[in-house]
Amino acid sequence: MEININCDLGEKSKHHSNKYDPDLLEIVNSANVACGFHAGDNESMNQVVEISKKNSVSIGAHPSFNDPENFGRQRMNLSAAEIRKLIIDQYEILQKISENHGEKVTHIKPHGALNNMACEDIELATTLAKAINEISKDLIYLVPTGSKMEEAAKKLNMKIACEIFADRNYEDDGNLVSRKKSHALITDPEQAKKHVLNMVKNQALNCHSGKQIPCEIDSVCIHGDNESSLATAKSIRENLVENGLILKPLNLMEKFL
Repeated sequence: MEININCDLGEKSKHHSNKYDPDLLEIVNSANVACGFHAGDNESMNQVVEISKKNSVSIGAHPSFNDPENFGRQRMNLSAAEIRKLIIDQYEILQKISENHGEKVTHIKPHGALNNMACEDIELATTLAKAINEISKDLIYLVPTGSKMEEAAKKLNMKIACEIFADRNYEDDGNLVSRKKSHALITDPEQAKKHVLNMVKNQALNCHSGKQIPCEIDSVCIHGDNESSLATAKSIRENLVENGLILKPLNLMEKFL
C-alpha cells in the first residue's frame, strides 16, 4: 500500500522558523511551499526547491490569503475573482522559481484560514477547485479528507490526494479539534506514530472519543517547526515503513500516473 508524507515548508516569518526545513526534507515525500503571501520569500522558496530536487521530494504550492501579519490564519471574505487571482499568482511565483531549478509544481495545498474556510464552505471550495483545475488538469489537489474541498474537487473529476494530520485530534464530525482546546495537539511521538498507522491501515479517522470515520487517506501531513516535531516526523516515517507502507512523492503515486 502506498502512502505519502507531506509537510508545509519555506514558512520563514516572524511567526515561524524554517530552521528545520533541510532536516524535514530528508523525511517527507512532498513539500508544500509558502509562496510569500503568508510567509516565505524568494530565498526560502529557492532553498526548499533546491533541497527538494536533491532529495526527490515533489513540490507543491501552499497558497494563502495575503496576510503575513497573521500568518494567513485570519479569516477574510474575498470575491471569487480575488480568490482565483490569489491561487494563480502564488502558483506562478513558485512555478517560475521551480523552472529555474529544472523542476515544476505538481500539487497545490491551500494554507491556514483559506483552507479552513473552504473545508466548511462548498462555494469557496468550488472556487478554489475551479482555479486549480484552470491552471492545469495535471495538478494534484491536496485536501483534508472528508472536507467540502474533497467534495468540490470530485465534482470536477480532479486528481485528489486526501490527507490526515499526524499531530492533531479529530472531533466526532471529522473536523479537527480546535487549537483552543487542551487536547487539540498530539505532542508525544509514540502516540502520534500509533495514531497515524491506525488511520492509514484502517482508512479511517481516529476521533478523540474513540469513534472511527471511514475515509480515503493518501497522505499524512506532519508539522516540523521544533525539535520534538522533528522526532515525531522521523518516528512516523520509520513506523510506516516498518509496517509495509511504501512511501512516495504525490506525483509518483500509482493513482496519479
